[in-house]
Amino acid sequence: MSPEENKIIAQKWFTAFNEHDLEKLLALYSENAEHYSPKLKVRKPETQGLIKGKPALREWWQDAFDRLPSLNYEVLKLTADKEQVFMEYLRRVDNEEELRVGEILLIKNGLIVFSRVYHG
Repeated sequence: MSPEENKIIAQKWFTAFNEHDLEKLLALYSENAEHYSPKLKVRKPETQGLIKGKPALREWWQDAFDRLPSLNYEVLKLTADKEQVFMEYLRRVDNEEELRVGEILLIKNGLIVFSRVYHG
């Protein structure tokens, strides 16, 4: 994939997240994709921050959309190469402090195979 194609995947990712469209979001991931997040470590300590496979991704993000109906991301920067995209964005939720987030999407054959979230 070219850097430009990978940026398009990242833009689709933001659109799906901001629309809270779980099916659109999951369509961007491979069946065996893995996702690491510090929030997973807190909310689901048994995962040690890592979930694997679309069923786990579905459960995680459906819970987030249900708990946080105002969840919205503002893209600050996208940097891509042929294999990955680094995304910098602001996480906004009503009545919560804005959170600056970094996230890496590793992409193979047009699908996200691994994502990792970085924040304080």
